[in-house]
Amino acid sequence: MLNNPATIITGHYGSGKTNIAVNLALEFADAGEKVCIIDLDIVNPYFRTADFDKLFKDKGIYLVAPQYANTNLDIPSLGFDLAALLRQYDRVVIDVGGDDAGAIALGQYSTVLKNFGYDMIYVVNSFRYLTSTPEEAIELLRDIELVSSLKATAVVNSSNLGVSTTAEDVLGSVEYAKAAADAAGLPLLFTAAKRDISVPGTKAVDVFVRPFWEENDIEE
Repeated sequence: MLNNPATIITGHYGSGKTNIAVNLALEFADAGEKVCIIDLDIVNPYFRTADFDKLFKDKGIYLVAPQYANTNLDIPSLGFDLAALLRQYDRVVIDVGGDDAGAIALGQYSTVLKNFGYDMIYVVNSFRYLTSTPEEAIELLRDIELVSSLKATAVVNSSNLGVSTTAEDVLGSVEYAKAAADAAGLPLLFTAAKRDISVPGTKAVDVFVRPFWEENDIEE
């Protein structure tokens, strides 16, 4: 279903969007595609695709990150040519900062994205504050669309409670995600579940992104 050269991943802080972005980039690369991933999260220093530079290099994925990502100077410097990257790579995955504030950076590239074609995935998490109801989730989505001048094309359910997530938690979030997708007039692309809990009817994902307060725990 993701047929366009650009795949944009957006959502609320802590929704799981960065982990979805990393999984999709690896999936595209494993399928033999030439992949670039762009860390456009210039808002949150704790959950970044730039943290996985070695993983991407091992998979042949080219990483583009703000100039000061992962330094003590957390000042965004966006200096890449998106059109050139879209010509050079089969897939360009863009991890966007949370909420409408993070989408401001994305809006700078809206014309290029519309010209080349894009899929914009909105990641929802029923356990996150301010998106715990479908109505709240869609209100945030509309803010992101307004600021970025781009429209979402699908919803992904990444509802989780970190290391304590159970299969029941994931299954219990499906109706929420379906309601959010229906309210947005968008398809629910998939519900993600961490691979080790094996939830039928969901997409198994590896967990690469963990909050710093869980860094000594097992997988989120």
